[in-house]
Order: sequence, then C-alpha cells, then structure tokens
Amino acid sequence: MKELDLRGLFTVALLTLVPVAAVAQAPSSNQGAVASAPAGSPVAGYRMGGGDKLRMTIYGEPDLSGEFAVNGAGVVSLPLIGDVSARGLTVSEFATAVEDKFKAGYLLDPKVSVEITNFRPYYIMGEVGKAGEYGYSDGLTVINAIARAEGFTYRAQQKRVFIKPYGKTVETEVPLTADLIVQPGDTIRIAERHF
Repeated sequence: MKELDLRGLFTVALLTLVPVAAVAQAPSSNQGAVASAPAGSPVAGYRMGGGDKLRMTIYGEPDLSGEFAVNGAGVVSLPLIGDVSARGLTVSEFATAVEDKFKAGYLLDPKVSVEITNFRPYYIMGEVGKAGEYGYSDGLTVINAIARAEGFTYRAQQKRVFIKPYGKTVETEVPLTADLIVQPGDTIRIAERHF
C-alpha cells in the first residue's frame, strides 16, 4: 500500500511539473528587440527617465554592448550611434529605437536586448530624521522609505503624506497606509502636524 501511495505522489508531482517545463521551453514569438526589468518591476509599462541604469546587449557585438545610464536630459549615449532618447519610453520602445539607429547604416540586422539594472532614486523630505535621495528597490513602501530616512520627527503628520510622481509638477496628499508603494523618482514629503 505504501508503495502505491508513493507512486501516486510521484505521478502528481510529475504532472504538476510538466506544464511548467513546457511553458519554460516554449519558443518566443517576439523577434528582434527584447526588453526586461528586474523581477517585481515597479509598474507595468514603466517609463524611463534620468537616473535609470540599463544593461544593453547587442547580439554578436560585444564592443557595442554594456552598462549605460539615462542622463538628466533623458538621453543614453551609445557607442557608434551616439545619443538615443530614452525619456518617456518603455524598455521595449527604447530597444526598438536603438535597433532602428543601428540599422541606419551601421549593422544589417541588429538584435538588441535591454534591461533596467537600477531604477532612478526617490526623494524624501520634510519631517523625517534624514531627508535626501535614496536608491529605489522593488516593492518599497512609503513606510519603509520613512524608516530608511530614520523615521518621523516628533512634529510629523503620521496619517497623511504628499507624493509628487516623477515628471509631474503637482504633489498629491494621500492617506499613509502600510501598502502605499513608492515609484522610482517619486518625491515624498512628510508634513508637520498641526497641534
């Protein structure tokens, strides 16, 4: 009886793994540019901007591949083709733009892969122990960001925060909850409470 139970468990385990392996080995229908972000990337359709760092690989061209940064103007300086605008583009759109520039007289059929290695920093100011610029990490909450900034001061409003997303000019007041997520480039302001 025990032998039969073990075979049954083995069969269930095997059937559970087969679909996963089939998906992992399925051929990709995407030809050309490949783009990715770290696991758990902050948002679907993430738009690049100043401060993001990228790893670009051009198949068969190791001298043109490497690590690059998006500068404050939203541009990436690449070998051979010069500056390519990245501001406001997804990694997929940027990879396609790079391919197009290389096709314009440099490479016959470039295959470009781009991934974000570091997202732009976020900023925290106001009633925290240490205001400033901090490196973004996936899944970062506002509560965690406040902890990194050495916590609230004794004057801090602890129920609401002001957040100005990257590229926007207006901040929004939002309730401070445990699951409030920070996005790359956000500016978080902790206001002073009114007694």
